[in-house]
Amino acid sequence: MKLKLEETPNVKSKNQAESWFYSDEVKEHFFHPKNIFTSEEEIKKFNADGVGKVGSPACGDMMEMWIKVKDDRIVECRWRTFGCASAIASTSILSVMVTENGGMKLDDALKIRPQDIIKRLGGLPKRKIHCSVLGDKALRAAINDYFKKTKQYDRIVVEGAKVIDKITKVTDKDIEEAVLDGAVTFEEVQEKTKVGIHDKSCIPEVKELIEHYKKKYYGE
Repeated sequence: MKLKLEETPNVKSKNQAESWFYSDEVKEHFFHPKNIFTSEEEIKKFNADGVGKVGSPACGDMMEMWIKVKDDRIVECRWRTFGCASAIASTSILSVMVTENGGMKLDDALKIRPQDIIKRLGGLPKRKIHCSVLGDKALRAAINDYFKKTKQYDRIVVEGAKVIDKITKVTDKDIEEAVLDGAVTFEEVQEKTKVGIHDKSCIPEVKELIEHYKKKYYGE
């Protein structure tokens, strides 16, 4: 029998020391996620201006986000994830936040943090707060991808990574993600990231990183 939303019980920890209460807003966005992709066909038809991906299915959680931009505002935001209920609810509400009222300005969207998402959801259990991080990271990655595609390199925001290409702002994490996504030669990584197209001086370091990540993940 399918439970109605109001009948869905809250989850409790095994030792009963802490109740993991989910707000009605969390339940709504988990059971009825907004702006989520449900098929590859939908993704192909979307024609996104920017795409962001964080995490890895091999590690458990992965988030992908697609955005459309008009007049420097996010007018559409779609996504999919391998994450848990909290990650689904967090990303669902985030996709609403950035597209409501005509769309959020890109500079404002870059400032969104997990605390903003959690507040809009009416709170999350402490043990689940980390799940809200995936969505805002994927959003920033999608916006950075849009900046790269439109050659607005000065607007790219780099966080917690080493910049390898000083012009396009490609980082070691970007190269790692490219290798994880199947790019195993310099040419393939360059096609995915545009690294080394303008800043030729970084090419030797890029090639070293490719070999490092190939050995790390594939034993090559």
